[in-house]
Amino acid sequence: MGEIKTLILGAGGMLGKELCKVFPDAIKFTRSELDITDEAEVRLTIEKIKPDVVINAAAYTNVDGCEDNKELAFKINGRALEYISRGCSNAGATLVHYSTDYVFDGSRKEYFESDETNPMNVYGQSKLLGEKNIIENMKDYRIIRTSWLFGLQGKNFVETMLRLSEEMDTVRVVNDQFGKPTYAADLALKTDEIIKLPPGIYHITNEGTCSWYEFAEAIIGNVAPCSTDEFPRKAKRPKYSVLVNTKTEPMRHWKEALKAYLKERSTT
Repeated sequence: MGEIKTLILGAGGMLGKELCKVFPDAIKFTRSELDITDEAEVRLTIEKIKPDVVINAAAYTNVDGCEDNKELAFKINGRALEYISRGCSNAGATLVHYSTDYVFDGSRKEYFESDETNPMNVYGQSKLLGEKNIIENMKDYRIIRTSWLFGLQGKNFVETMLRLSEEMDTVRVVNDQFGKPTYAADLALKTDEIIKLPPGIYHITNEGTCSWYEFAEAIIGNVAPCSTDEFPRKAKRPKYSVLVNTKTEPMRHWKEALKAYLKERSTT
C-alpha cells in the first residue's frame, strides 16, 4: 500500500495548525484558499485531488457570534458538510470532521456517543446539521465531538484568562457549567489514531471534568467564582457537557495538557 494522501481543510486555524504538524505531507487549504461554502469549488477540489482522507477543521466557532450570524453559522458548520461529504463519497475518501459538546442540552451529567442530541444554541444547532449531513451523504466518516478546545495560535479560554488577569484586579468566571478541556495538540495526535478505527462518532477530550472556574483557577491566580445568572451571555450554554469516551484509550488529564501548553507557549 502506498502513502496515504491526506487533505486538510481549515489548515490556518488553531486545530488546523496542529493537524499540519501531525500530517506534514498533507495537502493543506486555509480559509482564504478554499471556501467550503462554495459547493462547486469544494466538490471539484476533492474529486480532482482524490485524497484517501479529508480532515475538516474549518468551522465558525464563535458561540455568541453564531447567535448574531445565524445564516453564516449554518452555512459554514452545517450546509458545507453536505458538499464536503458528497465530494468525499465521490472520491472514495474517508472524512474526519470535528463537532462539539454543544450538540447536547446539559440535562444529563455526562454524554455518550449514542445519546440523543438537543442543542440549545445556534452554534450547537449548526454543528448538529453538519453531523446529519455527513451521516446522510456518506458511510466512511469519523465525527469527533470535542469540547473546550485550547491551543497555540488561536483565540481560546486560556489566552483570554491570561489577558484578563493582566487587565483586571479580579476575573469572574462561572462555576456552574461543567465540561472537559481539550488541548488542540493532543486532539490532532489522536486524530491519526481515529482514522484507522471504524466509522462512527467519537467523543475525544482530555480526561478530567471541571467547571470553567476550576479551569481558570489552574491558569491564573486572581479569579473569583460567579453563577451563569450573574454572567449572562448571548448564547445559552449547557450546564453539563461532559463527553464520555467509550471507544478509544483516554488521553492525558487536562491539567497535564495545560502544563504542556503553558510551557510550549512560553518558549514560542
